[in-house]
Amino acid sequence: MTFRSLVLAIVCAAAPIGARAQAAPNARPAQQIEVGPRGDRLTGKQAGPVDIIMPHITDSHSLELPFAGEVELPRWKPVHIGSLEIDFSPTKHVVMLGVAAVLCMLVLIPAAIAHERHHTERGSPKGFATGIEAVVLYIRNDVVLANVGPHGNAFVPFGLTLFFFILFANLLGLVPYGSTATGNISVTGMLAIITFVVVEVTGVRTQRWRYLRTIFYVPPKEIPFLVKILMVPIMTVVEIIGKFTKPFALAIRLFANMTAGHVVLLALISLIFTFASYLVGIPAVLMGVGSSLLEIFVAFLQAYIFTILSCVFIGLIRSEAH
Repeated sequence: MTFRSLVLAIVCAAAPIGARAQAAPNARPAQQIEVGPRGDRLTGKQAGPVDIIMPHITDSHSLELPFAGEVELPRWKPVHIGSLEIDFSPTKHVVMLGVAAVLCMLVLIPAAIAHERHHTERGSPKGFATGIEAVVLYIRNDVVLANVGPHGNAFVPFGLTLFFFILFANLLGLVPYGSTATGNISVTGMLAIITFVVVEVTGVRTQRWRYLRTIFYVPPKEIPFLVKILMVPIMTVVEIIGKFTKPFALAIRLFANMTAGHVVLLALISLIFTFASYLVGIPAVLMGVGSSLLEIFVAFLQAYIFTILSCVFIGLIRSEAH
């Protein structure tokens, strides 16, 4: 299911970079030989531009698996709601989101069990559970509680879920046969919508009727009456727009950073096939390794930024009640 009807349409166009054999100007046309997506040779009419960038960051109804090759995902009949047609068929990014959720459970639940057992046996955690505890405590104390305001323990599970889920989804794009689900505007848009709902529900619960002041502008008393008449409609529109620009910024920031990083990495790799020269291939490999290391850092950074900004927005709307 896509959510393009809920967020502004983002068109990300990238020209596929392919490797084509070219004949010498005065030589007879040679048979064109190219390599397909699975490593097989394409000759004659089968040969064409090889797209090695977009399949890694775009969604599809198939998966590339080791030894099995390309596996088609099941296609379900679309559901019609009035004139709206919704396709619930699983896609590659849906599978990657499921894998990210499973990885969260496989990593965090055993770490929590080991942490409790170590505390019971020796009074302190050890091993892998110690590292997970350090990350959890940092997100809890310095990201969630430091930004949502007093009595913010209820928001700790939400902040931790955001951080680890986005982190694993980001990292899955760096492993073989993986894909970057957070490079899909529908995925980041839905994460932003969830944050938007949490923020607004928090505002209603904490401010009650004063929540309307976050929608309708209330000018200070010392402002002249005529100025108030002019400011109220203008600032009310600004306040309403501001409610939607925050989740929009969350969605676009995560989507753009994850997409751009992978395009740069794969563009560097494509230089090897484009020029077919050691003079270009060796530097391209070295730059690709450096870009991969940078992408690991970006995966953590973007998960952190999305989480901390979500907590800041929650803290801002809670602070209006005090």
